[in-house]
Amino acid sequence: MNKTICVVIPSYNYGHFIREAIESVLRQTLRPTEIIVVDDGSTDGTGKIVGMFGDRVRYIRQENAGVCAARNRGVRESTGELIAFLDADDIWEPTKVEKQIEKFAEDAEIGLVHCGMREFDGDTGDTVNFFLEGGEGWVADDLLLWEKPVINVSGTVIVVRRKAFDDVGGFDTRLKVGEDWDFCYRVARKYKVGFVREALVNYRSHGKNAHKNIKEMELGMSLFYEKAFLSDPKITMLRGRAYGNFHRVLAGSYFNAGQYVQFVNHAVKSIWNNPSNIRYFAEFPLRRLGSK
Repeated sequence: MNKTICVVIPSYNYGHFIREAIESVLRQTLRPTEIIVVDDGSTDGTGKIVGMFGDRVRYIRQENAGVCAARNRGVRESTGELIAFLDADDIWEPTKVEKQIEKFAEDAEIGLVHCGMREFDGDTGDTVNFFLEGGEGWVADDLLLWEKPVINVSGTVIVVRRKAFDDVGGFDTRLKVGEDWDFCYRVARKYKVGFVREALVNYRSHGKNAHKNIKEMELGMSLFYEKAFLSDPKITMLRGRAYGNFHRVLAGSYFNAGQYVQFVNHAVKSIWNNPSNIRYFAEFPLRRLGSK
């Protein structure tokens, strides 16, 4: 597939990681035509580290505005027909770009391709988990319902057509958590999704990962659902199941964090929206004890 490919790397005070991220792009078997680092107001010398790569990497600095604004800026400054996103603390396997680009050639209706992921401990380097399940085709309803693995939560796993990116207006800068889910959902409403069932991304798990902030996840995903149902009346019949599952996930997250008042609050909301979830919560104590 003869397409120009741009990699956008947003970074905020991840200078101690970004060298590995850039090197993993330069090792790709299919070399991208552009690599753009958007420094989102870092104070740790990120620019000096990026500068070591010379003209192989384009460096853009902006005032701190968040990862969504940084990604959007990178796309605006790029010329690639296909856009890949790499978070500055993650690492790609050498065949990532090549294997994902091949998927676009299979179907002209594909607007976004994602891949499997390996999560590793940022301190030890040990593997924490593999995420090798994902959806293909028209998957927007599955993303909305949150009932099975569809697309991994990291923007690092996706490559998107520039036209698809422009059609949905890029990333929503109001979201601090859930922005990847929101973006992928909006693309999936308009385009098919492709999937490469291999762990082509190494996702670094550490204390600063945004998705570990449950309150921000609640705020971000609440906005996602509000937008989704306002924008498309045809999916109204999915509202109860979607909100029921959303509150079920939040309940479990708050339980694991020891925030039991919030757990009960979201468990009640989950059952109210989707009464069939009562069985899930009735079995919750046994399931939790069995996992220990």
